Amino acid sequence: MAHIQTVLGPIEPSALGFTLPHEHTQIALWHIQDRWDYWQLTRDEPVILDELAGYRAAGGSGLVDLTMPGVGRDPAWLRGLAEASGLHVVMGCGWYRTAYYPAEAGIDRRSTGELADMLVAEITDGVGESGVRPGILGEIGTDKPWVSPAEERVHRAVARAANRTGLAITTHAVLSDVGLAQLRIFEEEGTDPRRVVIGHADSYPVLDHYLAIIERGANLEFDFIGMPWPREHHAETRTIELVCELLERGHADRILLSQDVCNDDQLKANGGSGYTYLFDSFLPRLREAGASDAEVETITVANPRRLLTIE
Repeated sequence: MAHIQTVLGPIEPSALGFTLPHEHTQIALWHIQDRWDYWQLTRDEPVILDELAGYRAAGGSGLVDLTMPGVGRDPAWLRGLAEASGLHVVMGCGWYRTAYYPAEAGIDRRSTGELADMLVAEITDGVGESGVRPGILGEIGTDKPWVSPAEERVHRAVARAANRTGLAITTHAVLSDVGLAQLRIFEEEGTDPRRVVIGHADSYPVLDHYLAIIERGANLEFDFIGMPWPREHHAETRTIELVCELLERGHADRILLSQDVCNDDQLKANGGSGYTYLFDSFLPRLREAGASDAEVETITVANPRRLLTIE
């Protein structure tokens, strides 16, 4: 039976409303050897629950947490947040990108098939003793504007796991056209492009790149929305223009929006936008630019629901 797998168990797809498909509720990105310029989203349950309460009060229904092993994934933490917040929380699985591959995963010494088996076991049986089952594969990424050999092995393993379980794939593809290389690997493994989301599209604002992804059947995710640096550089104005161009071309069914909260400074408690920036700022401006209510509903409800539904 078709369902969406949340950290509290399967739900009917129709139960999922407005959803943020690319978020974090705690993550540590600073611990790369010889590199200390990255950030973290501190694990502070009262603060995060307050932020999530604001999101739910604004109309939020679901949230996809894509924190991977190696940067802090914690199924029990997510289950507790879901129980306390009343949100439908979906957990990701897989491995993020080379700099963050956890040693225990053995990426450098396991075959593609062995890695795929590990993912399928989590999806089928749950993560460790927690029993919590992932509902999406990702975020699966690259460190550079190309896919390294280790990352290719992970991408192929993820594709094989998707083919065997029906889960969708969501990626980390920043500042370049590397999303097309990711998509090519998934296609070579026989994955349906309609079940693939190429993430961080707003970090590479090139219309022809977007159209190339859409023409191959995959989905685009604009998920840096509300981050301080794009707003400071007026990049969100360009994002709105590009999203509206895609809407005019009839591609509402291939667009997703999210905020990728992964930094303490993004929380409302610290002066940031929290998890409600789409409601508070971006969607009103998108409507002013010409997006219809029906198109917004497709982007924020129907598209996440479709991608998260496991047939």
